[in-house]
Amino acid sequence: MAARKKKRKPLLLSHTRPLSSQKRGSLSSQVTRSLIRHHHTLQKNLHSALVKSDGATVEHIRTQLAASGGLQKYQEASIQGQSSERGGDSSKVLMEWVKDSLSESTHQGLVSHRKPRMLEVGALKVDNACSRSGMFDVTRIDLHSQHSDIRTQDFMEMSLPASDTIEKDGFDFVSLSLVVNYVGNAVERGEMLKRVSSFLRLGEHDEARTLSPSLFLVLPAPCVTNSRYMDEERLESIMIALGYAKTRRKVSKKLVYYLWRYKGTSLGKTQDASFKKQEIRSGANRNNFSIILQQ
Repeated sequence: MAARKKKRKPLLLSHTRPLSSQKRGSLSSQVTRSLIRHHHTLQKNLHSALVKSDGATVEHIRTQLAASGGLQKYQEASIQGQSSERGGDSSKVLMEWVKDSLSESTHQGLVSHRKPRMLEVGALKVDNACSRSGMFDVTRIDLHSQHSDIRTQDFMEMSLPASDTIEKDGFDFVSLSLVVNYVGNAVERGEMLKRVSSFLRLGEHDEARTLSPSLFLVLPAPCVTNSRYMDEERLESIMIALGYAKTRRKVSKKLVYYLWRYKGTSLGKTQDASFKKQEIRSGANRNNFSIILQQ
């Protein structure tokens, strides 16, 4: 019975996200992971079909996406995966790093003085660790928001801060938590990473801002531990070329977390051949995740 319910065509997306206090069935961790993986696979196949202008396959995949619940079901699975009882809030790692870099007195000063600005791309919740801390002025965006405090916005189409207003309109932190891997094309992933620095403000930073301006990047661990085209060395080379230095790193069984501080100048050549799609691991069981930078 449960399997049939999952295959029903979903209702239209609501303009608000279901609150945790609302009654709804909770998915098991295994089902949640399966839904997320299936959705990512369909999105990847859809992008490939679009590139090939294969109309029949595009229509078939879109029908599959609708039958499996589409974006709404994916978001619900992602939200449950981030629930505190499942330890899935990736922003807790960022908070640990920020707190570790501050003395207690500096922390108190940060809360009462000007707060660092954070842009959270692909936001699903408004009560994650960073939001609850009160330490940040958070701007949240998502492709299809289901909460009034999350703006519906495509990061790749978001207006860039003007050079003369970057200190006012820019951000100290940009969070891409499980966002880059959602992008179906390796070139577009590279363009997304390149775009981040345009939103970061350099300026003068006191002791409380020793980690900023930074990009908080979270990926599924297999993207760098089991990819045919990507490993941590390749990722770091790409980030160095974009002007970043790695300041924090954490690897778990499922996820990899990084904090990349932006230095303001490119430290490498983005046209280098090492940033094209190039096999660095062989094996039939590898995934094909990659990031391509183009000049």
